[in-house]
Amino acid sequence: MTQLLDFWAPWCGPCRIMDPILEEVEKEYSGKVEIVKINVDEEPDKASQNGVMSIPTYIVLKDGKEVGRKIGAMPKAELVKLIQS
Repeated sequence: MTQLLDFWAPWCGPCRIMDPILEEVEKEYSGKVEIVKINVDEEPDKASQNGVMSIPTYIVLKDGKEVGRKIGAMPKAELVKLIQS
């Protein structure tokens, strides 16, 4: 299964902008894509393991391997394109 890692924080404005987009994508790709939200304040080790320097950062994993990465808020179409890459 494909995973989308969402590195975010509650104080991050662009992260909050992306929340409804991520919810839509999660519904549309239910059973195909697992969205894993990682709060960088609570799990800084996971952020550093993945080389996350700024948020929001989205990393797509297929079979545990990184196949795509984008930083910053983006339109839904761009996020879907990243997942399908």
